[in-house]
Amino acid sequence: MSTSVATPPPQGRRMAAVAILVSALVALALWAFAWPAARTAPRDLPLGVAGPAAATAPLQSQLEQHKGAFEIHRYADEAAARDAIEDRAVYGAVVVTPQGTKLLTATAASPVVAQLLEQAVAGQAPEGAKVTTTDVVAAPADDPRGSALGASVLPLAIAGVAAGAVVTMLGLRGIRAVASLVLAAALVGVVAAAVTHSWLGVLTGNWWAEAGVLGLSTLAVGATVAGCAALLGPAGIGVGALTMVLLGNPFSGVTSAPRLLPEPVGFIGQLLPPGAGGTLLRSVSFFDGARITGPLVTLAVWALLGLTAVLLGALRRPAAAARDEVPAARETVQVA
Repeated sequence: MSTSVATPPPQGRRMAAVAILVSALVALALWAFAWPAARTAPRDLPLGVAGPAAATAPLQSQLEQHKGAFEIHRYADEAAARDAIEDRAVYGAVVVTPQGTKLLTATAASPVVAQLLEQAVAGQAPEGAKVTTTDVVAAPADDPRGSALGASVLPLAIAGVAAGAVVTMLGLRGIRAVASLVLAAALVGVVAAAVTHSWLGVLTGNWWAEAGVLGLSTLAVGATVAGCAALLGPAGIGVGALTMVLLGNPFSGVTSAPRLLPEPVGFIGQLLPPGAGGTLLRSVSFFDGARITGPLVTLAVWALLGLTAVLLGALRRPAAAARDEVPAARETVQVA
């Protein structure tokens, strides 16, 4: 009985494969990070217009000339426009009063959008007219540009990837793997809240709610990575990591706003844990939990699917091992 041994590919092929793979990853990273940043612009950005219809009609007409830039919402007065901003229905509002034009912004929602609205409304105002700007929901004094909040998305994604990879490499399966992922995510949430809220002061909402969001974001990523590894083997770690870090992070829109990213990037980003986690964290920390249902459900679904995949992977392994034992037992009998 002859046995054939697979010969490894020549060293030249291995070197070429490595070069091609690295180049492909670089191209993917540049596309994912640089392309959305280079194409940042308002796309159906929700903007309120408040005041008497006769007074606001010219302004609304001018704003609508920017095709596809703004999604105009009409409000009766300034109070209604403020409520809409605090409810995250719009990013800002232009209020026309007898005293002049007033712009309402929310730097807590996006400092980039607030600055963009200031420029757009100032450009539409009559020459010599003064536009007063009021920040309805201001960003924290310790993070006026939202830089720290935006920078928190990548570490959370990396923490989730690390949790999923470590659980896989340690050989934890089934309930033990699920318990480890949940415990790790809970600890990450507490530590991240302690750093961002208690130390840096860049989050200003309910401490435990923020810790819960940070932990759930980590769990959604970690469970996905571990679930992919449980179903696909070690290659699943790479699949999960690439999805969450190379796509989820730049597509999240946390540093700008989802409505500023080219489509379908902004939409896809909100369906991935980093984007949903960033949106949920803003709502919990700055807007008293306004419009949390969508991102909360998104994170919960990712976490549930990932943990389910971990459990299914544990059930498949004993069955696969049992199938492998049958041929081995037959060979043993034949040799005997």
